[in-house]
Amino acid sequence: MNILDWNRLDSAARDSLLQRPVQAVSDRVRKGVQAIFAEVDARGDAALLDYTMRFDGVALAEFEVGEDELSSASTRVPAEVRHAIVEAAGRIEAFHRAGMAGSYAVDTAPGLRCERVQRPIRRVGLYVPAGSAPLPSTALMLCVPARLAGCKEIVLCTPPRADGSADPAVLLAAQQATGVRVFKLGGAQAIAAMALGTETVPRCDKLFGPGNAWVDEAKRQAAQRPGGLAIDMPAGPSEVLVIADAGANPAFVAADLLSQAEHGPDSQVLLLSDDDALLEAVMDEIATQLPQLPRADIATRALVSSRFLKVACIAQAIEISNAYAPEHLILSVREPTAWLADIDNAGSIFLGDFTPEALGDYCSGSNHVLPTGGAARAWSGLSVASFQKAITVQEATRGGIANAGPCAATLAHAEGLTAHARAVELRLEQAA
Repeated sequence: MNILDWNRLDSAARDSLLQRPVQAVSDRVRKGVQAIFAEVDARGDAALLDYTMRFDGVALAEFEVGEDELSSASTRVPAEVRHAIVEAAGRIEAFHRAGMAGSYAVDTAPGLRCERVQRPIRRVGLYVPAGSAPLPSTALMLCVPARLAGCKEIVLCTPPRADGSADPAVLLAAQQATGVRVFKLGGAQAIAAMALGTETVPRCDKLFGPGNAWVDEAKRQAAQRPGGLAIDMPAGPSEVLVIADAGANPAFVAADLLSQAEHGPDSQVLLLSDDDALLEAVMDEIATQLPQLPRADIATRALVSSRFLKVACIAQAIEISNAYAPEHLILSVREPTAWLADIDNAGSIFLGDFTPEALGDYCSGSNHVLPTGGAARAWSGLSVASFQKAITVQEATRGGIANAGPCAATLAHAEGLTAHARAVELRLEQAA
């Protein structure tokens, strides 16, 4: 790892440094995902069985987790993990319930009422990764808001373990929403199954959840198919950008960078600072902490795409961060709230030295399913509203059409849509 001075780089070098590592392999991934969709579309469950054997090394007798496996999950999870799942679920529910959108109605003219009502998406498909490590935290982040939204059918896919079972902690977290159907399926093939439907896996109306580059691309392709399927957001390989000043704790900063690097070899971590000594100290800390990690090999590969950038000032660092639009942004600076108003693009922001990104991953209460790959410029993290749709309603009395109808008729004529105008004018005649 080298420290690069941002202000000594030309525009091409700067653009290159802010490129995500997965962008270089996207064409190969795109074609691979297309092939998986074609196979699942043509062969259904048979294709899923083949892919599960090929990618997970497991020959499954059936995909869906049975009642016995679900009910026994609690006994197979250590007590401290069970308690942590319940504790985290409580905070996640508290935060998400507080942000739930309500219905409202407004009289926009005498006799004309407009409403907006919330309805749950009927059948949602949730993806919980477990490639190199199971993620019960993701099951919580998906299932709790889905339950609060009132979704009637919840389908969850997660990769099988080597013995053909689902991770019991993931199953326990999934049961924070009642009636969840869990399928032992992973990768792009799981997304294809929920998008297309097979003999076993029901077709879903909207897909949720993070994953690797293959899962992210599969969600994109699913959303492009005819039929109205939606996705939550682009949520691919994890990333973090840390802005640190001279007062930051180098050990804390290094730990934050490594916590994202250990997600996967395609994760990306960036550190921006206006202090040379801090940058050097963090590099030393990474060299000290990295060998102690069980997933050091994964983190080491991710660090190949890491960036340590010297900037002129914190304001410039925030400008660069807004251009990058990170999934996670950590402000390890003095008085971090003073900079909050300057941040336009980030999935989630972590303020101050004692707010590690890992807190948001598990139990602060905010959602850890966040836009990646620069999508934070326009997308938001998951919320209860993500699992709902809003429907507008309007009702006009005779007085209402008399008050608002002439406006509608005038605009319809201006657009050359005579039938539109006539639909209003006939009622105006009757209302007179």
